[in-house]
Amino acid sequence: RERYGNEKPCFIILTSYEDFQMAREALTYQVADYLIKLELTADALRGAIDKILQQKKTVDTQSVAAQTVPSSVGSLRSLYDKFFIRLLHNLFDSQEQFLLQSKDLGLSFQASSYVCCYSEIASHIPEDMPIEKQANLYASTLQMLREIVVKYMPSHIISLDLKHFAILFIQDDGTVGMLSSLKKIMGTVSDTLHKYYNVELYTGIGSVAASPAEIADSYQHARQAFAITDKSVTISVFEECTESAAARLFNVSLFKDTLSRAYEEYDAEALYKTLTEITDLFASNPGHYVQAMDCACNILYLSISLLPDGEQVVSEIFEKYPDTYRSLYKQANTEQIVAWLCHFRDSLCSLFEEHRKDHKNHIVTNVKKYIAGHVRERLPLNEVAASFGISPNYLSQLFKKYNDMGFTEYVTYLKVTEAKTLLSDSSLKVYEIADMLGFESAFYFSKVFKKVEGISPTEYQNAKIL
Repeated sequence: RERYGNEKPCFIILTSYEDFQMAREALTYQVADYLIKLELTADALRGAIDKILQQKKTVDTQSVAAQTVPSSVGSLRSLYDKFFIRLLHNLFDSQEQFLLQSKDLGLSFQASSYVCCYSEIASHIPEDMPIEKQANLYASTLQMLREIVVKYMPSHIISLDLKHFAILFIQDDGTVGMLSSLKKIMGTVSDTLHKYYNVELYTGIGSVAASPAEIADSYQHARQAFAITDKSVTISVFEECTESAAARLFNVSLFKDTLSRAYEEYDAEALYKTLTEITDLFASNPGHYVQAMDCACNILYLSISLLPDGEQVVSEIFEKYPDTYRSLYKQANTEQIVAWLCHFRDSLCSLFEEHRKDHKNHIVTNVKKYIAGHVRERLPLNEVAASFGISPNYLSQLFKKYNDMGFTEYVTYLKVTEAKTLLSDSSLKVYEIADMLGFESAFYFSKVFKKVEGISPTEYQNAKIL
C-alpha cells in the first residue's frame, strides 16, 4: 500500500472451476484474467502477469501523454476517439487538419489498404441489470476484442456507444484476400466473445479503401452491409450485398458541414435547423424506419464522441427515459424515432445556448495555456487550431473577441517575454535565442523584438549585463 498509494489494484482469479458463467461474471467486474488450476503452467501465469504489466504501462503512458494536451480537449483516449469519428464521417475541414491531428496522435496512414467494419454487441443480459454493470460488460467485451483482433491484423477499434463499435483494419501488402480474411477473423472473434460473455456479434464489412480519404466510404458501406444482418447472417460483406441495401441507410455526412460547425462552435441555431430538416424528412416518410434509426444512431455517436463528456451529456438529456439514451434502440416505428430526435434536438440546443459563451472563453483560455506551454516552438495559427480540432478562422475570431489582443500578437508577446528571460543569460547568442523560440531567422527575431520593446535584442542584453 505504501508503495502504490491509491493506485488501482489488478486481480487474477485462480480457480478449479471451469465455468464460463463465472468467468463472464468475473470479467464484468474488470478482473484481469481467469485461470484454471488444472491448466495452469508457469508460462500461462507469466503471460497473465505480463499482460497486466503491459496494460499498466499503456495506461501510464497515455496518462503522461494526456497531460501534454490542452485540458479542453480531454484525455488522449478522447482525442483518439474524436479523431476517428471525424475520419469515419469525413468531418475534417482539410487534408492539412487531418495530417496534423494524425501526427499529434502518432498515427500513421501509409498502408496500401483499409477496411472498416461496423458491429453491434447483442447481449442476453436482463434489461434491469444496473447500467454500471452493463458498462463493465461492454468494456470487458471490447477489451477482449482488442486483444484478439490485433493478433490477426493491425487495427483501430472505435467505441461508438455501449452497443456499437467500429474497427478500421489496416493491411500493407495489397488487397488480395483481405475481405475473406476479415470475414474469418470476425467469425473467430464472434465465437470467442459468445463463449466468454454470451453475447452475439453482428458485423458489416465495408469496401476496401486505398487511401485515408476513402475510409469514410468504407465505413458507410460497412453500415450498409450491417443493415441486412440478422440471426441467420451475422456477418455481411458489402461487396456481396445487393444494390438495394444502400437505399436502406441515411448518409448523415450529407449534413457534415453544418453539424461539424454546430458541435465545434456550440451553435444552437445551426444544430436546430439541421436536425429539424432531418426530423421533417422522416416525419413525412414514416415508412423509412431503418433509415431513421440509422440516422438517429449516427447523430448519437457524433454527440457522444465530439462533445466534451459526451456520454454524460447525452445520458442526462434522456435521464427520465428507461435505459437513458439507449432507449433509442427500443423505438418501434419512425414516429417514435422522430419524437426521440426532437427531444434530443431541443435539449441539446438548450444546452448549447447555456454553454456557448462560456465554451468560447474556455477555448481561448486553454489555447493561451497551450501557447505558454509551447512558447519555444513554432506556433502557426493553423497548427494550433488543428490541435484543438477547430478551424483557423474560428480560432482567430475567438481571440479577437475574447482576448485583449489577436492570436499572432499574443504569440509574439509571449515569445518576446520569454526572449527577455533568455537574454538575461549572457552565454546565449541572439541567433541561438531566435532559434530556441522558433523564429525563422535572427534578423526577423530582432525586428519583432525591437517593434515590441523599442530596442534590439543585443541592446537589451547589453543593458541587462551592465
